[in-house]
This record gives sequence, C-alpha cells and structure tokens, in this order.
Amino acid sequence: MQRLQAFKYELMPNGETQRHLRRYAGSCRFVYNRALALQQANHEAGEQFIGYVAMAKHLTAWRNGVETPWLKDSPVHPLQHALKDLDKAYQNFFAKRADFPRFKRKGSGDSFRYPDPKQIKLDPGNSRIFLPKLGWIRYRNSRDVLGELRNVTVSSKGSKWFVSIQTQREVELPATPATTAIGIDLGIARFATLSDGTWMESRNSFKGKQAKLAKYQRRMAHKQKFSNNWKKAQANVQKIHTQIANARSDFLHKATTTLSQNHALVFIEDLQVGNMSKSAAGTAENPGKNVAQKSGLNKAILDQGWGEFRRQLDYKMAWKGGILFAVPPHYTSQECPECHHVSADNRQTQARFVCVKCHYENHADHADHVGAINVKERGYRLLACGDAALSRSMKQEPTEVSQLSS
Repeated sequence: MQRLQAFKYELMPNGETQRHLRRYAGSCRFVYNRALALQQANHEAGEQFIGYVAMAKHLTAWRNGVETPWLKDSPVHPLQHALKDLDKAYQNFFAKRADFPRFKRKGSGDSFRYPDPKQIKLDPGNSRIFLPKLGWIRYRNSRDVLGELRNVTVSSKGSKWFVSIQTQREVELPATPATTAIGIDLGIARFATLSDGTWMESRNSFKGKQAKLAKYQRRMAHKQKFSNNWKKAQANVQKIHTQIANARSDFLHKATTTLSQNHALVFIEDLQVGNMSKSAAGTAENPGKNVAQKSGLNKAILDQGWGEFRRQLDYKMAWKGGILFAVPPHYTSQECPECHHVSADNRQTQARFVCVKCHYENHADHADHVGAINVKERGYRLLACGDAALSRSMKQEPTEVSQLSS
C-alpha cells in the first residue's frame, strides 16, 4: 500500500536565516489575508467567487506592483500555495466541513510550504536541507526520512522553527496483523475505557500547567504591551503552551499506537466535540445557566484531545491493516447491554450501573465500561445491518438526556 508520511525535525537556523523565515512566513500570511479580503469585497459587491487561477493573476500583479514589491523577495511557490490554502478553506466551508475562513494573525501558526520536490535537496548524512532562497539549513536529525520526497512545510512554534518533510513510499501490511475488536468509551475522569475492561488514565496536560500558566499570564498583563519585558513574558507564556501541547501529543501518539498495534477493529463514539464544548454564556437578553460549571467542563473536554485522538487512530489503523469505525454516541452509557432498555436511572452514579428493568449490574469498577460494551455492540450491528439495526435502542426515550454522559 502507498503511505504518505511526514517526518518533522527542529531546524537550527542562524540569525540571518531566522529573519528570512519570519519574512517568508509573513509574506504568505499577507497574501492569504489580502486574498481573503478581496474575496469578501467581491462577495459584498455581488460578484462570483474568485477561483485559484484568477486569484493567482492577482498575486502576479501584487508582486509586480509598486505597493508590495517586497513580495518578490519571497519564493513564489509558497505564496501560490497560500492561495491554494485559502481556496481549500472556502471549499471546506461550502461543503459545510469547516467554518468561514478567518484572517491569519502574526505569531499564530506561522508557516509556509514548498510544494515542488525538484527544488528541494536533502542531505541526511550532514543533517541539512536545501530550500529555495534559504540555502542549506541544518536540522536535528532524530530519525531517517523514508520514501520519496513530496513537499516540505516550514513552521514556527514559540521561538523555534521546524521542517516537516512529507514522503510517499510503498509499504507491506504486517504479516501477522491483530485480529481482535474493541469498543472505546471516551471520558474525562478516564480518558478511554475499553470494552475488555481495561482503561487509560487521563493526561490532563492543561490542568497540570493551568496554575503556572495563569501566573505568567498575569505577569504579562502587567507589562507595557510590546515592550522588551512584555516580549520576555510572552515568550514564557508561549513556552508553557508548547509544553502543554507536546505533553498531550506525546500521550495521544502512545495511546493510538498501542491500540492500532493490538486490535484489528476499533469502534469509537462519533462525538461532536465542537457542539459539546460550546459556551453556555448565552446573550444579554437570554443569559445562560451554570456558566462557570460549563466553562470548566469545556476546558476539561478540550484538554483531552478527542478529535486528535480519533484522527491519529484513523490513519494508524489503516497503516496496520485495521479499521476504525465511528458509531452514534446517543445513550451509550444509559443503555443496558443485556435487555437494551434505555434510561438515565440505569446509571445511578459515575461508577455504578444497574438496569432498572432487568436489574443487570456491571461489576466493573466504573460504569464507562458499559458504554464501551454498547459502543462495540452497536458497531457490530451497524456493520452487519446498517442504521436500521439501531432502531431497537433508539426508539426508547430516556427519562433524562445527557449527551456529555455518553
């Protein structure tokens, strides 16, 4: 099978190269924002959407114009790819896969991409890479690059720069793949409870650094904005955010790798994390209730990284020859796995499940085990019979609906 894979390394640029990196990232951000502003103005005038080919002609005019001649100093392919990114963002919006494109902000996700592999040279023996208009740059060579080079993305995180090298290669599926199936119930008290009774403890990387982050954010708030002391305080805040993100990413990679290696079929809840973590503040005319409690719950939900967990598990299962299957999450923690009666009263506490109809009692030390069992069974029914197989449990109305308890 063909595998697309990215290998990410930390760059080690000198001072002059760092200035070029910031300039090129800023140029791509400028082109993206100017094209977005042009699209919005065009829409307000009642004109049709401007496609990539037509927008590329505007880029040529900007590079040759008297207002922005400095765009010529940046490599043209990354600038063109910024327009492709905007075009893709609009296509995702039209297909209702994403929100409306937003303007990019300096210092937030600065990056640019070289899409043409013919312009890139890789010298792993000397731990360096050649990029157009940047020349040779050394990088921390932590592992070998496997496959044929496709493109290179340069990005910044905090005060560091990274290079992501995407390759394509032919790989063979494991000779003795896993044969077991598992259902997963995601939660907060426990990150993941499996249908076999095992579970994974939550990492809570943000919660562990929240007090320290708040302290440095207060220090930053007391500084004169954009002063040298303010920039130093900002660097400390960015460092803590990076530590939080790295800890979460490390935990998710280890968890998804373990699951993909040990199971051929994984059933997971199709959670809509964006809807689950919406603010409860409401409006001035219709204020929300329990806003503080909901805010804390939203932080806990987002701290788990459920969306990234599913994304990683999806491609890693495919790499191992397995399948990831998402099932509707409705009432998985309230449905009895024996008689399939659905009721909020079935789950008396977070750790106790007793069916009010058939008196089935789960003897595991946590009621999320029932949810994982139901996720696995629901997945089997969907694979065998389709959506109609869910009618038995979906026709029942629980006495209390709680999406977050599933």
